Amino acid sequence: MSENFYTETTQAPETTFDVSLRPPTFSEFTGQNKVKERLQLMVDAAKGRADVLDHILLSGPPGLGKTTLANIVAHAMGSQIHCASGPQIEKAGDLAGILTNLQKGDVLFIDEIHRLHPTIEEYLYPAMEDFKLDIIIDQGPNARSVRLTLPKFTLLGATTRAGMLTAPLRSRFGMVNRLDYYETEELKAIIERSAGLLDVEIKPDGAWEIAARSRGTARVANVLLRWVRDFAQVKAEGIVTGEIADKALAMYDIDKDGLDEMDKRILEGIVFRFDGGPVGVSSLAVAVGEEPGTIEEVYEPYLIMKGYLKRTPRGRVATTAAYTKLGVSRPAKAAPQEELFD
Repeated sequence: MSENFYTETTQAPETTFDVSLRPPTFSEFTGQNKVKERLQLMVDAAKGRADVLDHILLSGPPGLGKTTLANIVAHAMGSQIHCASGPQIEKAGDLAGILTNLQKGDVLFIDEIHRLHPTIEEYLYPAMEDFKLDIIIDQGPNARSVRLTLPKFTLLGATTRAGMLTAPLRSRFGMVNRLDYYETEELKAIIERSAGLLDVEIKPDGAWEIAARSRGTARVANVLLRWVRDFAQVKAEGIVTGEIADKALAMYDIDKDGLDEMDKRILEGIVFRFDGGPVGVSSLAVAVGEEPGTIEEVYEPYLIMKGYLKRTPRGRVATTAAYTKLGVSRPAKAAPQEELFD
């Protein structure tokens, strides 16, 4: 892998640990098979035509590999990748500066693209479709429009909130892909690969134990691997077995189902403070001491996927599985409430 590839990827807002474990090619990327096959086909077709890749949108929960896939696509195309974040682009001049620095075939990766300001989106439309940028110079009677011609580039957007994208922006992407949570077997393979890169001796049962508690998320799996590695280094001569992984994760407050302290606080808040719900996310956020956006984007998707929580028109409702998880009986009056919103 070229030095330039590392230089470009480190522009993304990730830790050195995460970057060092990212697979550089499609063949080394585990999981997300449908998305991976589509992207590889697009790359092969574009290279066969000696053309620039069409614009791509990747959506899905955090930590599933959107940034990694963006780097792989750029690497496969032999292109430079330029990374930015939606909230960082505050005015048209910021966008103009980024776009005018692109070379033909470059990949512009915009993370959290749903957080772009509407005015910035308007400037982005002609840049995506016609590779033109219209900017306004001066104000009032002296205002004039200047059109800049841009080199053909690929915009690769990533979002955790696909529903917040405006229809005009979404329609300008040639391909829209959603990344899903990983299966335990896939996470096990990711952990074993990462362990090899980190020079950690790990047994199959140790990798499985970590994978089963990784919330279906590759980033979480690598973070937990780092913690288990440290635990094993101090407590078990550096060898990660199933027993050692279990002890390490218990010390880290990650239970058998992958729930951490905040997950449990959310369930306890709904069950004990709000009688099982329904409760609005703002009230729940105050009760557990977390930001509403973090609850919606980080914690709720996994709790809903595991069947502990339901979103209803009136708010969040704890399911029977949540009561069972907390070891309490569900009040008789609460049983039919959940059914009203199915």
